[in-house]
Amino acid sequence: MAKGLKKLGVEKCTLVGLSYGGMVGFKMAEMYPDLVDSMVVSCSVMALTESITRSALERIGFSSWEELLIPETFEGVKKIAELCTFTSLALPDFFYRDIFQDMFINYKKERVELLEALVVKDKDFDIPNYPQAQRIHLLWGEEDVIFTKEIARNLKEKLLEGKATLHNVEKAGHVVQLERPVAYNRQLKKILASLNAN
Repeated sequence: MAKGLKKLGVEKCTLVGLSYGGMVGFKMAEMYPDLVDSMVVSCSVMALTESITRSALERIGFSSWEELLIPETFEGVKKIAELCTFTSLALPDFFYRDIFQDMFINYKKERVELLEALVVKDKDFDIPNYPQAQRIHLLWGEEDVIFTKEIARNLKEKLLEGKATLHNVEKAGHVVQLERPVAYNRQLKKILASLNAN
C-alpha cells in the first residue's frame, strides 16, 4: 500500500482502518512514519498477539479465528453477523447463503494461512514507538465483543501512552461503520476535520 501511495505522489496521508485494516494501519505507521501523518483506527489492535487471541476467543466461545471467520455453512455467517453487531440483523436466510457462496467458498486455504500468520507470539511483539507527531484516534463500537472497549482503553492509555484519543459510538458492535453509519461517519468527519485544522 505504501508503495502504491508513493507512486500516486502521496507524501503524507491519514489512514482509516477497521479491524484487520487497523492492524495494517498500525504496521504502516510503524514502517513508514514519514508517510503516515495520522490514523483513525476502529475496533482493532496493534497486533493479534497470542494473549489477545486467547482472551477474545474465550469471550466469544470459539477455539480459533479460523473456526469463527471461515464458516463451513451459511449458519456460520449468521453467527459472525451476530457477534459483530450489537443489534440483531433481521435478514432472510438467502442473504446469508449468498454471502457464504460469494465470500467463503473460494480461497479457503489462503484465508486459513492468512489467519494463522496474523497471530503473533507475545514474546515476539514489541510495542512500536510512534512519533509524537503521528496523531492516532481510536473510534470504537462501544459494544464490540471481539475487541472490547477495555481493549480500546488499554490501547489508548498503556500502549499508545497518551498519544491517542478515544471516541465511542453507542449501541454499536465490531462493524460499527455498518451498524451505525451516520453516527460513525459524523465522528469520523469531526476527527478528520480536526486533523486538517492543525
